[in-house]
Amino acid sequence: MVSEQIQKLLQNELLGLFEKGLYKSERVLSTPQGNTIQVNGKTLLNFCANNYLGLANHPKIIEAAKLALERWGFGLSSVRFICGTLEIHKELEQVIANFFQTEDTILYAACFDANGGVFEPLFNEDDCIFSDELNHASIIDGIRLSKAKRFRYRHAEMNHLEELLKQNHSAKKKIIVTDGVFSMDGDIAPLQEICALAEKYEALVMVDDCHGSGVIGPTGRGSCEETGVLQKVDIITSTLGKALGGANGGFTTGKKEIIEWLRQKSRPYLFSNSLPPVIVAASIEAFQLVKTMPELRTRLKENTELFRKKMKEAGFDVRGTTPIVPVLLKDAQLAQAMSNELFEKGIYVIGFFYPVVAKGQERIRVQISAIHTTEDILFAVDAFTQIGKKLGIIH
Repeated sequence: MVSEQIQKLLQNELLGLFEKGLYKSERVLSTPQGNTIQVNGKTLLNFCANNYLGLANHPKIIEAAKLALERWGFGLSSVRFICGTLEIHKELEQVIANFFQTEDTILYAACFDANGGVFEPLFNEDDCIFSDELNHASIIDGIRLSKAKRFRYRHAEMNHLEELLKQNHSAKKKIIVTDGVFSMDGDIAPLQEICALAEKYEALVMVDDCHGSGVIGPTGRGSCEETGVLQKVDIITSTLGKALGGANGGFTTGKKEIIEWLRQKSRPYLFSNSLPPVIVAASIEAFQLVKTMPELRTRLKENTELFRKKMKEAGFDVRGTTPIVPVLLKDAQLAQAMSNELFEKGIYVIGFFYPVVAKGQERIRVQISAIHTTEDILFAVDAFTQIGKKLGIIH
């Protein structure tokens, strides 16, 4: 039972967040994901979902999920190694391996689990892990579970990375770990340079491509394809919960020996229930749609370029090159105020501030989708511009 002292302390801390306007409230949706959603009874244009290709409610994905529910049931009530592996689990793992041109794949409940379960089985106190300072929280937490020595290099700074590799050249195993597309800044990791350094210093390379898979690259194979290093990366982790259907589930794909070792030793895999059949079947269909509907990526690219161009012309500080478009405000209360004002204008976006981003890097993160229309994009830019002037962000 929570003691009175602890309860009072938590009440005071929460009150402080309220007073500063930094309390993260959960707005409740009453419609499915789409270019528009209904939140608290208000219809809004949705510019903050990871639904990059608009597949979250694609009729073919819904149909695949229905058929799977009828054939395989709702859940497996088991982990994979006991009695929780269906034929379609193996099929999806092969679909993913084929898509990323790797040898094998292991499924997880989420990519947070994939990243949480990859380091501890593979690396020990004789090894070194080199991680970009802006890597996702799941990578940071996963690395913490390992006994390996940890080194954080400055964001995308290859000279700093090489310096750390030189200093630790004698480590038994070395791995460079990076997001493919950085979730807050929307930029792509310099994977060509990273792979060159890995080859020079005999290190492995791991890429978390949650925001790249299905989204970028000529055929949607993500940041590794976009930068021409698909065959040079040893481990790719990603999610089924963003562009690839938007529900849940993650995976690690790579060399068969690595994947088989994870099946034997990775805790989130061994001790979590199997991915539900409806998600597995829908994800198989999602990969098929990514392969057969390149027009979704074309439309996404056009929407992204239009939004970025118009926002820059309006005077906003926007970063990155991908459908993740951070609008830098550098003040937490300003980010919250702008988010609230945009809500009233009919635009749903969220303000980001510490600890989600560093202090001084507060922002609105806009996410573009293939299902946004040109009218949606221009309406959003107009709303940003009006409120930006009102709040003194632009002139």
